[in-house]
Amino acid sequence: MKCLYAGLAGLAVLGLVSCKTTGSNPVLSIEGGKIIGVETETAGVVAYKGVPFAAPPVGELRWREPQPVVPWDGVKVADTYGAASVQTAWDPNSFYGREWRASGTVPFSEDCLYLNIWTPAAGKTNEKLPVAMWIHGGGYREGFGFEPEMDGGEEWAERGVILVQVTYRLGVFGFFSHPLLSAESPNGVSGNYGVMDQAAALKWIHDNIEQFGGDPDNITIFGQSAGAGSVQTLCASPKSRGYISKAISMSGGGLSGGATGGGMMRGMGGGTLESAQASNKAMMDRANKTTLEEMRALSFEELTQMAQTGGRMSYMPIVDNYFLTGSFSDMARAGEIPDVPYMFGFTANDMNDMTKPIQDFATLRNETSDQPVYAYMFARQLPGDNSGAFHSSDLWYIFHSFRNSWRPFTKGDNELSLKMVDYWTNFAKYGDPSGKDGGEWTAYTAESPKFMVLDAGEESASCEMTATPKFLGGGFPR
Repeated sequence: MKCLYAGLAGLAVLGLVSCKTTGSNPVLSIEGGKIIGVETETAGVVAYKGVPFAAPPVGELRWREPQPVVPWDGVKVADTYGAASVQTAWDPNSFYGREWRASGTVPFSEDCLYLNIWTPAAGKTNEKLPVAMWIHGGGYREGFGFEPEMDGGEEWAERGVILVQVTYRLGVFGFFSHPLLSAESPNGVSGNYGVMDQAAALKWIHDNIEQFGGDPDNITIFGQSAGAGSVQTLCASPKSRGYISKAISMSGGGLSGGATGGGMMRGMGGGTLESAQASNKAMMDRANKTTLEEMRALSFEELTQMAQTGGRMSYMPIVDNYFLTGSFSDMARAGEIPDVPYMFGFTANDMNDMTKPIQDFATLRNETSDQPVYAYMFARQLPGDNSGAFHSSDLWYIFHSFRNSWRPFTKGDNELSLKMVDYWTNFAKYGDPSGKDGGEWTAYTAESPKFMVLDAGEESASCEMTATPKFLGGGFPR
């Protein structure tokens, strides 16, 4: 993941206004109050944008675990995305700035704990549709769930899967730890606020999704890059894994990738609470900030400058022995991850070759569980330049969001995208990307250790199983 997009306008906090209900868009009662969505261009599909799942983490709530939603009066109209977490905007002339057509930024705010929902069954509490919670990537320091390449809620909803996009705290606001914060916490820890936000969103979905026609006991979590690392973290955490029915990790590594390093590079780790606290305390001490009041008064710009002065600080999940008691790899080996179907994959020009970590995870699961693991490689060399199947290129396809892209996608690309949306939504429905009765995409087993290779040409898609997916070399695209 990557950059920010400015072609979205009119972002604001949910307003309290008069509204008109219809059969497909009734007023719903959820945690905090009543809400109504907006009808989309797809018949029967209603969108809910900027729905709060926790209290704004501002002021005294900066660097605290997510707190319950603040109640409201009247009916909120969920027609506007919430703000993205505070972050540094990418250069619009960078590769990803050009890829996602960035020319500025969406609003940034510490008040960012909102989610977006697309459903074909609003108010139908007996419908029990499968739910998919999307976690965006961005190295735990940038991005948001409604970037243009992720604009696929209607595609998923019309296939009978409720799509939920989650925004969470990033960078220094999402992963800062300090001895004083740990002393203040009733759990004796600090940091991991960003993944705690994700866990709070997952619990909110479990507790409220029936109002949107969803099944609280059939929730798939999926994410890409740091979002994939987040998926692995949620699977490893005793605070969240009980809510997970299926999991998809895209470009996040595998068994040896580790939840605390999940995201763009294997082996990149966030370390332990003790090491993170020591580094952050030294940074604050250099700036002569010795009280929480002083630290909470610092602006994002001041915090960024402090981190750069002391060397580039990395903010990501850590093992704190509360939210996360071990890495994804350690917890998987110990049998302490959800015993559910998994899908793992990466792109042919990804940040690195993830073939072996995925094979290792699938092999371990085959030895310890009857639940399937599906593996894939996205191999399509995207049209329009020579960037190949770069890190994040598959996002255009799983959300069928080509309308937001500058690239000259072909008939074959369109066919591949539609097949991939089917594969991903089938997995959310049935735990099998081929569908209820199985099919061409088979699970990775000792007898058939194969990846599905997803590719396309000018005229058609090519989806074939192989034991030898070819990694073509990667790194950060320029």
